[in-house]
Amino acid sequence: MMVIVVESAPPRLRGRLAVWLLEVRAGVYLGNYSRRVREMIWGQVCAYIEDGNAVISWTAPNDAGFQFDTCGPNRRIPADLDGLRLVRFGAEAALPSAPGPMAEGSRRRR
Repeated sequence: MMVIVVESAPPRLRGRLAVWLLEVRAGVYLGNYSRRVREMIWGQVCAYIEDGNAVISWTAPNDAGFQFDTCGPNRRIPADLDGLRLVRFGAEAALPSAPGPMAEGSRRRR
């Protein structure tokens, strides 16, 4: 089993994915292909994603039972920890994009 999720993908990539996979929700594609076909599809996703981002997950014979990879800019970054693949957040994810109502100068001191 293979799952590909795309965000902000151009229409031509979404159409190309729909040829090979079933789109069960907007940007969520499912299929069951060999490693060779999966790598060909993922190569096309990475080549045509432009400003968007994507993640692929597939069944694998490891402790988790699956493997995954990403392409495109995203704050979630794959990280290996003792042979286990996890997700960490990039440094920019911890910073708010704009100061909210509790900005540094307006915090109450206790």
